[in-house]
Order: sequence, then C-alpha cells, then structure tokens
Amino acid sequence: MRFSVIIPLYNKAPYVRKAIKSVLGQTFYDFELIVVDDGSTDGSASVVETIKDDRLRLIRQENTGVSLARNNGVATSSALFLCFLDADDWWEPTFLEEMDRLIKEYPKAGIYGTNYTIINETKRKTREAPIGVPDDFDRGYINYCQAYSKNMGMPLWTGAVCVPRNIFIEMGGFPARISLGEDFILWIHIALKYKVAFLNKPLSNYNQDISLSERAVGRLHAPDHHMLWNLRDLEQVEKINADYKQLIDKLRVTGLMPYYLSKQYHEVAVSELSKVDWSKQPKSVKRKYHKPLLFLRTKQRLLKRGSRIKTGIKRVFE
Repeated sequence: MRFSVIIPLYNKAPYVRKAIKSVLGQTFYDFELIVVDDGSTDGSASVVETIKDDRLRLIRQENTGVSLARNNGVATSSALFLCFLDADDWWEPTFLEEMDRLIKEYPKAGIYGTNYTIINETKRKTREAPIGVPDDFDRGYINYCQAYSKNMGMPLWTGAVCVPRNIFIEMGGFPARISLGEDFILWIHIALKYKVAFLNKPLSNYNQDISLSERAVGRLHAPDHHMLWNLRDLEQVEKINADYKQLIDKLRVTGLMPYYLSKQYHEVAVSELSKVDWSKQPKSVKRKYHKPLLFLRTKQRLLKRGSRIKTGIKRVFE
C-alpha cells in the first residue's frame, strides 16, 4: 500500500465528515484511512460510523492527546508513506496523486509538503499560505529554515505533509507531552537531517473558522507542553547552524510575548528570550521588548477589552 492517512479526532462532529470525504474522494486510490477517536464526547465517532468505505477504519482510545492519537494510528497502519489530516481540515481531490508524483521526482527527501489555503471566512482573510519561496518556484528541494524564516509562514503544515514510514519511526513520531508545536518539533528534526521536497501548489485547506477554544493556538500552554521549551536537544545545532538559529530566534520573539506579559510565566519567558541573538533582531522587535512591562501589560488589557466590546457589538447586530 502506498499511503496511510491518519485523522486524529476529538469533538469535531460538525467537521469530520467533510475531512473524511475529502480523503475518500481522492483521485489516487492506493491508500488506507485511519480515524483515531481520542475519547470524543460529542458523538464524533458516531458520525464516522455512518460512512461506509472499505478503506476507512475507526479506532477508539481514551483521551490522551493529538500526538498519541496520531502515533497510535501510525502503529496500526501499513503503508510506506504517512499523511496526516486534522478532523476540521480537508484536502483538494488531487492531494495524494500529486504527492505521489512529488515522491517519485524527489526520492531522497525525508519529508514532503505542499502549499495550502488558510480558510478564515469569518475575518475574510482566506488566502494561500505565505510560504517563503520565490513566486516562480514550482517544486523541488527547499531550505526549510530559510523558507520558514522569510515570511514566518509554515512550509510544512501537518495537513499538507507526507513522511516516509521509516523516517517517522526513526524520529520517534510526534512528542507525546507537547500540546503546542508537536508537529514543528518532528518536522524540524527531520528537516535538519534530511532534504525537504516542496510542491508550491495549495492542495490542502487549513480551517481557522473554528472557535479558538478548540484550537491549540491563541492560549497559553505550560512550558513543559510548549515546543519552544522542548528543543534542548538542538541547542548545539543552534550554535553552528545559522539558518536554524535565525528561525528559532524569530519563533521566540514572535511567540513568547504573551508569556513575557504573563505574571505566571514571565520569568521562564525571560530565561528563554535570553537565548536570542538580539543583534540580529529588527529594531521594532527590540523596541517592543524594551518598553516598560507595566505599559505593555496595560496595552494588552486594553486591546483585549476592545476586542470583547467589538465582538459584543457584532453579536447584537447579527
């Protein structure tokens, strides 16, 4: 079998049918689809059971998180290549067909990715992901760290990648305890050791119209569960690989501000930010972090209050 497709499922009953149908409707037929219900309480698994197809299997487990759901799905799969899709996202019909072609053209890659569309109709910002490759780039090997750093648009997003089974196993799969950035941790370890092949065509859809409460982004995660505090094994790489150093520092200064402003996590954020090479950061970033903490916290509170008022007014007129 060519592809095993793994969908982790937790309380996504309104969305999962569309995700599954987008896989079963592929123009490439040599695949299996494994849905791992991670202890859903909203009837998500029942939705899956209504879909009858020999290529579809449903696995149930107690709620242990998305990483273990994906890893357990892989453990029961059999194909040479692994693809992942979250239960609220969906593929274009030729995703697997064009991924198969990319693999054949670039057999030395350790991971494969395509561009994708970011769906946010609520904010009317539906757009192609801003991957940092030239406009005329069609397909080929890319420098993952450079491409990510340019626009801070993820070149490898979970719903648009494919990993050879042997490399996934070599890397140990998704880190189990991480709740934010578990995919990045796996991708960066692969990208630092193997070539990355990329097709600059949007073949997957990243749905951001769901509630923030259902997404990992937009809220604070304890450092033990956050990717930026769990890359200690790459500290030596940071010292010798300029591309990785540039990327990880950008991720720190863009991702740690909410923690820096938090009373609970301020000190650990300061410690992590001390690793940044500030001489390479833009003046705007330096100024932001050097403003008085009281001023930054007050500004944050006012912005949140304004956002709540705006949301309340919008609901009144809906």
